[in-house]
This record gives sequence, structure tokens and C-alpha cells, in this order.
Amino acid sequence: MSEATWVPRAEGSGFGLNHLPFGVFSRDGEAPRAGVRVGAYVLDLAPVLHDEAFAAPALNPFLARGRTAWAETRRRLRRLLSAEGAAADVAADRAAVEPHLIPLDQVTLHLPVEIADYVDFYCSLEHASNVGRIFRPDGEPLTRNWRHLPIGYHGRAGTVVVSGTPIPRPRGQRGPGDFGPCARLDIEAELAYVVGVPTALGSRPGPLEEHVFGVTLLNDWSARDIQAWETVPLGPFLGKSFATSISPWITPLEALEEARVEGRAQDPEPLEYLRRREPWGLDIAVEIVLNGTTVSRPAYRDMYWTPDQMLAHMTVNGASLRTGDVFASGTISGARREERGSLIELTWNGAEPVKLSEGDVRGFLEDGDTVTLRATAPGSGGERITLGEVSGTILPG
Repeated sequence: MSEATWVPRAEGSGFGLNHLPFGVFSRDGEAPRAGVRVGAYVLDLAPVLHDEAFAAPALNPFLARGRTAWAETRRRLRRLLSAEGAAADVAADRAAVEPHLIPLDQVTLHLPVEIADYVDFYCSLEHASNVGRIFRPDGEPLTRNWRHLPIGYHGRAGTVVVSGTPIPRPRGQRGPGDFGPCARLDIEAELAYVVGVPTALGSRPGPLEEHVFGVTLLNDWSARDIQAWETVPLGPFLGKSFATSISPWITPLEALEEARVEGRAQDPEPLEYLRRREPWGLDIAVEIVLNGTTVSRPAYRDMYWTPDQMLAHMTVNGASLRTGDVFASGTISGARREERGSLIELTWNGAEPVKLSEGDVRGFLEDGDTVTLRATAPGSGGERITLGEVSGTILPG
């Protein structure tokens, strides 16, 4: 079993001592500041740890400190919140900490980091193959370069928004002389990685865990009709840049030790700079919920390219990392229909609509639709951890 905590009902919640995700919150008009989620509470970090870095409106000052500081902060929090040890010590810790536990329903959650750069990859073999079959039915599903490098593009950092932010339907060109609201609005269930430690221009980064603090769920909203018209020859632009939603909670990599797996076999063998040195596949189970109906359950462990390879490719040309950089996996999709991570795949470009519990059907998103991404992963002691969910509702353009 995982270590017990004195926080009420935190054990078994997915947000116990084996998790402790970081976020930013505010209450009653106060300034946003850093907190850690424990069960159904947010722990206000600055007064508990006596550290002004946690009084900042984003996690960036803490993330920039690096792996040693991340690990030490996690150890301190686990000790302060633990129900194990000498009774007098536990009582003293509880007396000092409990006044700074705030129920979740009393706070507003904010974007957890000030986003520096945002990069989106294309790491699922099944997703890339499905999209290739949809758009190139008479050709090869994969482009010639796909198995040789993790393909990606630079997105728009300024339109990354926190879960719960409404998403206005985008407008744009959909073909020659055709301008209007997106008629094929889609989602992409992804896992994003948040960078803490930067690098200098022209340098090579160290191992993933020396730079990346943690992960968060991400929904890459996609205007498929705008995207299809604009994407050749330079790739996604207005079809993607209008909004990207992330969870308010960042799960530390340290909390995912039990979720690490080898990663999928790759053929051909990647070039030397992309060869895996450690097992950075992650056994994370994802769920896509549309208007209350679960429409897909993708498995992240089936991804072809792993985050260490994404980081290596993103920086191999000398590009630097910045604190607050976010890079995402691309759509998480599996081999079966019920594991596809986007509506364009689930409905085969609208030709095979999904059925919802109220009898409705969807090819793509309609105004008023709400999409929620959820995920769990193995944690220490056999208890699963629950990643912070990400949700958004479509508004008319």
C-alpha cells in the first residue's frame, strides 16, 4: 500500500502522497499562487514551505530550480502530510499545515505555468496511419520521414488556456473563396511535457528528467476544414492556433516512476541522437468524454516516439529550451476504433458518427458540446494516480 496521509479522504482518491501534482490557484480575489493538490484540497505552498517562489502567479520560478529542488520539495511535502512516524511529530506537522489546506470548491484554478514555447508532435503510429488513409486513400498512409524522426510543429503559446476556458468556434478560409466558421471542429487527446531547466542556444540538453518537471493532459483543438486547406506546404497554422487546453495540474515525473515502460519497438533503428537510453514509455490510460459519454479510451503506452526522443529532436539543431516550454505528444491513438484519440479518426472524417448516451450522434463538435479528457497511471504501492482532467465547451464563433 502507498504511504498514508492524515488529509481526510485523500487516500484512494488518485491524489494522495504518491501523486502531489502542482498548480496555481486563487481564492476570494487574492492573487494567484502555487499549490499542491491533496485529495479534495489545495495546499497553499508559500506559507507552509516559507518560500516566496510559491507566491508567484506561475510555477516558473520553482520549475527553474531543477531536479534536486523538485525532489527535495516533494520529500518535504510527503513528510509534512504523512500520517506515519512518531505521533507527536505527525500532530505537530498537521497543526502547522492543516490551516493552509483549502477545499477545491473554494478556489479558482489558473494556467499553471507561463508558457514560453509550445511544440506539438505527431508520435502515434496509428493516428498518423489513420489520418494518412483518410486524406491519401490511394497512397502510402505514412510520409517517407515518419519512422525516421518525431515530426512536430511550433504552435501558438499565447492561446494555451487552462481547463474550463470556453472555446469559441474558429473562423477562417476553408477552400477557394470559402470563408466562415469551422464546420469540422475536432479534438486531439494528448500528453504534454513541461520544461523547467533551460539550455543555452547551441548546446545539447541532458537526460529528459534533468529538464522536464512533469506532465499534463492537453487537448489540441483542431479546425479540420481550415487545416486541410492551409496545411500544404508549411503545416498547421490557423487550424490549430486558436486554442489549446491543458489541465491546471502538473504531475511530476517522479510520481510516474511506476508507469515507466520500455516503449514501442522501432523499425528502422533511429539515428544515434534519437536512440533511447532509458525506458521513457509511459503506461497512462486516457479517457475521452463527449457530453458525458465516453467515446474512446486511448493508451499512451502504445505511442511510437517517446518524450526523450521528442526532446532530443527538438534541440538537435541547437535550439534552446526555456523554463515554461511545453511540448506535446500529438494525438494518442491505438489499433482499435475505441482507442482513437480524435473525432476525425473515430468518425472516419464524419462518415461514421459516434453515438452519445442521449441518442445524439456526432461527426464533429457542435456548439454547446463539452469535451473532457481524463487519465490514470500506476502509482507507488499499487494505487493508481489520477492526472488532472482537462475540459472545454464550444461556443458559437
